[in-house]
Amino acid sequence: MSSRLPLACALALELVASSLLSVTAASATSSFVVTGTFPASISATLPLLRLHFNAPTSAQKLPVLRTQPTLTTEWQQIGARDVQAVVLSKLTPSVAYTISVPTRMTCATTCSFSAVLPHVATVAAGLTYEAQLLAELNYLPVSFRPTSPASDPTQAANGSFSWKYVTLPLALKSQWQVGVDNVVLRGALMNFQVVNGLPTSGVADAATWAALVSDVATHRGNSGSYNYVVVSETSPETTTLYVDGHLRFRTLANTGIAVSPTATGTYPIYLRYLTQTMKGTNPDGTHYSDPGIPWVSYFHGGDALHGFLRSSYGSPQSLGCVEMTFDAAKVLWPYTPIGTLVSVTA
Repeated sequence: MSSRLPLACALALELVASSLLSVTAASATSSFVVTGTFPASISATLPLLRLHFNAPTSAQKLPVLRTQPTLTTEWQQIGARDVQAVVLSKLTPSVAYTISVPTRMTCATTCSFSAVLPHVATVAAGLTYEAQLLAELNYLPVSFRPTSPASDPTQAANGSFSWKYVTLPLALKSQWQVGVDNVVLRGALMNFQVVNGLPTSGVADAATWAALVSDVATHRGNSGSYNYVVVSETSPETTTLYVDGHLRFRTLANTGIAVSPTATGTYPIYLRYLTQTMKGTNPDGTHYSDPGIPWVSYFHGGDALHGFLRSSYGSPQSLGCVEMTFDAAKVLWPYTPIGTLVSVTA
């Protein structure tokens, strides 16, 4: 069976308010409330807030975020111990929203928050600059060309982005948008962070910005390939690896059964193991413990790519993970470093 990560006890919970909010906050040992007003030009699907736990935590098992007025949100996994809430519904300009951490997530006295960059135009410019640097360092599947020759490639410049690889699948291309927080940019930043020994949050903090500028200045670009994985739930189910835009490997796979499906969408890999004992609960309430599961790459909550022994492959059989033969998983694993995007398509 394929496992799901347990919900960690949040003994030391850190709440980080989105940089898109003008924030006032009140904290206590049992709750943390953030109130913010969105600028008129804000767009949905950007992070609302982020939570950091003291142990591995599954975004899928977090209770629904409560806001007033009500917003539709979704928890996303951005690290083994980090999750973020993304707004899915339409936002009302200049309305103050109160965001309450669910009461069963107890907050220690060390809770903290931060808020900067209240204007969306500034955020968009920052995201474009981030994309420019990552493209210059070869972490993105796009290239950046400045409008005029740049005397200093570390400085933000006007220019255009273009795809490096003609044959990239539409599932990946449709995720990219300049100046907007998107999974392609986030995955590339996570890959950059792990290469540079930084926390793989997918968020450009001060240390990450400094490392980006330093690497561009010293021409310390990424020497690896751009890898992308597509899991197709069309029968027979398959896992396909693209390397620098070219189809490198394809194998039969098993995704989640109806009562425990594999989440569709595109997600960055955030946690990996050469081998792991997977434990969890079956749909009938019984428990399982499967030692020696090899070549494990988690990409969404407890959903992971990994090897697993089955009598057949190509149909839904797991509890959410993407299972392959041991040999196939071994071939795939070296191409799935932190930040590699996995698209699960129906």
